[in-house]
Amino acid sequence: MDVNFELYKVFYYVAKYNSFSQAAAKLYISQSAVSQSIKALETKLDIKLFVRNTKNIRLTSEGEKLFAYVEQAINLFLKGERLIEEMKDLLEGEVRIGASDTICRHFLLPYIEKYNTLYPDIKIQIISRTSPVCTQLLEKGEVDLAVVNINENYDYKNFNINILKEIEDIFVAGKKFDELKGKKMSIAELVQYPLLVLEKNTNTRVFFERLFGQHNLEVKPEIELSSIDLLIDMAKIGLGISYVIKDAAASAIKEGSLFEIELEEKIISRYLGLLTHKDVPLTRAAQEFVNLVTNSTYST
Repeated sequence: MDVNFELYKVFYYVAKYNSFSQAAAKLYISQSAVSQSIKALETKLDIKLFVRNTKNIRLTSEGEKLFAYVEQAINLFLKGERLIEEMKDLLEGEVRIGASDTICRHFLLPYIEKYNTLYPDIKIQIISRTSPVCTQLLEKGEVDLAVVNINENYDYKNFNINILKEIEDIFVAGKKFDELKGKKMSIAELVQYPLLVLEKNTNTRVFFERLFGQHNLEVKPEIELSSIDLLIDMAKIGLGISYVIKDAAASAIKEGSLFEIELEEKIISRYLGLLTHKDVPLTRAAQEFVNLVTNSTYST
């Protein structure tokens, strides 16, 4: 089937914005030209791609399936364009990094600062999402690299993995729970207290649930939040015992506003990793960032 690439490009932007007018503005063509292109593509493919009414448009089920593939193709095409543009001694370009707020704050910031000093003309785009979502964004070509909490049960076959750091999870509490300071507790005893944890669909939450599952314990958290830093703040004011990354709580523990709960059982360490896609070449800007981070650590 011979279909002009420009038709797919028009389809991509209409589907992305759910709007003929916004697609027209993005492509610098008339709305009429956009409409004609969509009609031409529907005729070529012999399917209906959009459901239209007076107020809005939406993809049909066939359109949604097509968009999943076209989106990847367009992102690869745009990445190729950026690759050419950046062949100017890194005087221009962009690096797109997927990472959670916690990873940015407690690991990536020094590298971002150094990179910006070395290459001030390179735009750094941080897309802050959970580790599972960042992995999906990398799969779709929406980020150049992702720095994530590695989930040992996830299949990373499409990615290169650089192990950056060992992560230690701990439980922390504030002054309200001072009676627990210095006392060795079992995982089972923790269930009796209000537990604060990251929301579902995060790798940290997966490890939290696995920890209690290994001891055949069911736990219903008192509070679920989207940020490790908020968990630390909530523990400080006495709302419960928070499950956090040790590095993130280190300063609060040092200043005495939090203390680590001593456990009888050992929490298995996990790892922070930098992912790149095996089938997608990195731009020079992205490669330099990867080099900066991995040369300061160790890789496998």
